[in-house]
Amino acid sequence: MAISVGDRIPDVTLRTMTNDGPAAIGSEEALGKGKVVLFAVPGAFTPTCHMNHLPGFIAQAGAIKAKGVDTIAVVAVNDPFVMGAWAKASEAGDAVTFLADGSAAFTKAVDMALDLASRGLGTRSLRYAMIVDDGKVSWIGVDDVPSNATASSADAILAAL
Repeated sequence: MAISVGDRIPDVTLRTMTNDGPAAIGSEEALGKGKVVLFAVPGAFTPTCHMNHLPGFIAQAGAIKAKGVDTIAVVAVNDPFVMGAWAKASEAGDAVTFLADGSAAFTKAVDMALDLASRGLGTRSLRYAMIVDDGKVSWIGVDDVPSNATASSADAILAAL
């Protein structure tokens, strides 16, 4: 059953790119303290993710953080090198934390996996966003079509905050 309001974030290992290369970070450490907005995308650099979903969060980061959000993070079933390149290419700066879920451990733990093997993409994530308060989900929006970014958009998060 997919993660829902009231559930705690599972503690699995994610990766993030640092100046010293990839570093492991527990999802509880990355997402479990304070008020966090997490959004998930099927893949870095994919059309909707790169041209629509991520840019909305970068553009609205100030407004989102002004509502008491400590961290805005994106997670994708990609390796940390791809996520690091995506962070750099998108010029996100400190607005968004990029988390790599290369083995889909987090994605599977929250039951948001999307099987795109028939398209040569393997396991990916559904497109969703959630608000997490001290490790507990307080709001979640899931897009029913991966090419849409409405229920999980920055605007949807702003309305929910």
